[in-house]
Amino acid sequence: MSIAIGHGGFTVDAWDPGYSAALAADALAELGATSAELDLDVEVPAADWRPVSPAPDAAPPAVMSIADGVRRIDARVWSHDAGVVPPSPGIAASYAAGIVRCTPGDGAPAQLAAVEVRRSLFTASPYASDIKTTAGVYRVEAAADDSMDGLSLALQQRLTELEVDLSIRARADDAGADDLLLVDGPLRGRTHLPRTVGYIKTHHTAYLPAPQAAVVSALGPGQRTPVFLMGTSWRRHAWYVALPVRSAAPWAGVVRCEGGADMKPDEAVRLADSVTLALPSLAGVDYKDPRAPQNLVPIGGLEKLLRHRLGDPRLLYRSLRAAADR
Repeated sequence: MSIAIGHGGFTVDAWDPGYSAALAADALAELGATSAELDLDVEVPAADWRPVSPAPDAAPPAVMSIADGVRRIDARVWSHDAGVVPPSPGIAASYAAGIVRCTPGDGAPAQLAAVEVRRSLFTASPYASDIKTTAGVYRVEAAADDSMDGLSLALQQRLTELEVDLSIRARADDAGADDLLLVDGPLRGRTHLPRTVGYIKTHHTAYLPAPQAAVVSALGPGQRTPVFLMGTSWRRHAWYVALPVRSAAPWAGVVRCEGGADMKPDEAVRLADSVTLALPSLAGVDYKDPRAPQNLVPIGGLEKLLRHRLGDPRLLYRSLRAAADR
């Protein structure tokens, strides 16, 4: 949405202001500045970059599985270990992962394939024990340190591990299905999964030099950038895709996709074409989702279901308080 005022004008970002912007302002200001190692010549020479439409013989995946996870801190806790002062901090958290399957383009709703909920006590204390409550058991999970960042990182790592485990089990249960697995978020920690693509909705870092970043801005709906290799603390193929969107905000409707670094260039290009064909039909709509179009309809539905499966936070908090008072 673009609204002119006087001789100037401004653009309203399509995303609800309650969420972080799809493109961080500092990333926009620093286009061209990146510490990532880039190989921009994977598909075409860097000087020849321009918006790419999928090849005429390309097709979306027959089946797309989408994996996502949610997490919530139910309470901050302190472990009062005998003879240890001060007490050790921790967090009691609930987290869940799920997988839905859909057929891009057919309009049918996604089907739930797997879901699992876990509750854990994250702490660096070697003396902590499981917390048994009337609402469930919080199993002890070790954190590297007792800072809030360390505890939160341990929670995120366990959630990622649950997503990976669930993805492997769901594929094993559906042997022979040649599906494409889309994971909501970076591919890091999941690069070993076959036919798997990371799906990044927000852009906190501007990885591309200015000439190639301009190609991202020029993308039309259903187009992508050429495939490139990107290396930070890990390597992967990547490409940007533009989804249908009404907003004229910078990089509106643009997502980044990631594939494994071990693919051959032609394999990465075919995968990029297939994903680019699949995503527009799954894009969210702004009157239903404040993070549309990047928050795909199946992802939004799965997140809602998973948050429901986490349980009532007030009930869980009261059960933790009651367990502490015993």
